[in-house]
Amino acid sequence: MTQLTKPRIALIAHDKKKDDMIVLAAEYIDFLRGCQLMATGTTGARLIKELGLAVERKESGPFGGDLQIGAALVEGQIDAVVFLRDPMTPQPHEPDINALVRACDVHNVACATNLSSAHLLLSQLRLATAKPTQETDRSPA
Repeated sequence: MTQLTKPRIALIAHDKKKDDMIVLAAEYIDFLRGCQLMATGTTGARLIKELGLAVERKESGPFGGDLQIGAALVEGQIDAVVFLRDPMTPQPHEPDINALVRACDVHNVACATNLSSAHLLLSQLRLATAKPTQETDRSPA
């Protein structure tokens, strides 16, 4: 990703973390509107309905959505993943979740799995893609 390209971000949240994802996305809504977004089923539906974001929706996680996002990541179509996981609730598709996180590691794609790391990731991406202002642009005229 260069400074001029739209960040391609996958947004995923387990059921007990979906409200956190909506709050997080609302905090970064101006930035996220300028990104290419992909999300699993219900998370994507909520981002569209509640925040009006343009999101490419995949299947729900238990129906293969995590694998679909993992495949896009392997194909170089994802720059970062925000995956708000619920570590206290067993997931029926745990192998798919592990495969997605492993694909992030293998392909060196940033992956935030909790709110603290999600804030760090999104704030850094926002900073990296910000257009220089006259104050910060010190190039010769």
